[in-house]
Amino acid sequence: MRILSGIQPSGKLHIGNYFGMMRPALELQEQGEAFLFIANYHALTTVDNPAELRRGTLDVALDFLACGLDPGRTVFFRQSDVPEVTELTWLLSIVTPMGLLERCHSYKDKLARGIKPNHGLFAYPVLMAADILAYQSHLVPVGRDQKQHVEVTRDIALKFNNQYGPVFTIPDVSIRESVAVVPGVDGQKMSKSYDNTIEIFGEEKATRTRIMRMVTDSKTVEEAKDPAESTLYALYALFVAEAEREAMAGRYRAGGLGYGQVKKELFAVMWEHFAPMRARRAELAKDPGYVESVLTDGAARARAEARKTVDAARRAVGVV
Repeated sequence: MRILSGIQPSGKLHIGNYFGMMRPALELQEQGEAFLFIANYHALTTVDNPAELRRGTLDVALDFLACGLDPGRTVFFRQSDVPEVTELTWLLSIVTPMGLLERCHSYKDKLARGIKPNHGLFAYPVLMAADILAYQSHLVPVGRDQKQHVEVTRDIALKFNNQYGPVFTIPDVSIRESVAVVPGVDGQKMSKSYDNTIEIFGEEKATRTRIMRMVTDSKTVEEAKDPAESTLYALYALFVAEAEREAMAGRYRAGGLGYGQVKKELFAVMWEHFAPMRARRAELAKDPGYVESVLTDGAARARAEARKTVDAARRAVGVV
């Protein structure tokens, strides 16, 4: 089974990325043939600074390798290193109805947030479909907010196959139901868009300050508190075993626990959790040649598969 996942290099990765996408993506190494790409073409819809995009792409590569990605078991590559994907995007565009793209929630949401519309933003789902279909992917794990994009991919693939013949594998979507929504420092879903994130590999002082400044309710130390209503508890629970979660919940309900103490313990467990990964990342950062070789090798493996697909699609439409 071939499984595909991707992530944009549009900013520093945070713990919402880690629990929502990174760790599940790393687990794919045990479940099948995993393809993981850094979606730098997709990032161009929001990142217009070339130096920032290059730096973000390297950061994502370092972060994934530091967190346990094994290049021997995962085909890890930059999206832009596989030009077959952009050619396939055009071949898929010829069967993609305008109405299908106009109904995409992501496009409408971005417009509602004031992002200026352009063709790249509008046609984003077709490029995503090419990413998925180029490698004949069987399974695409995504968060619920991206389910529609995979459904669009299925629609496009079916239309192409019906018109030109069976070129593409129809992928299944896998919703990560078991992954909880990670709250940000303001209680909303953690997102770079809301500027409410806690970076995975942020500086120690800045990370501690970010956590210690989290806003809480006005309950006193003595009062009992409901852990289910606490952003601090929700974050703490991500990093500890069940026994420790239950113990902290009991302390909340018993009273006598101040939010300042919870913040200190949250920082401690988070900092300890990522300690070996920080050390690994520091070592990798000293050897950019190795990181580049991983991405280059991954791109070569990805291109070999994508080329087969594009050749089949070209033959199907009559482009020789």
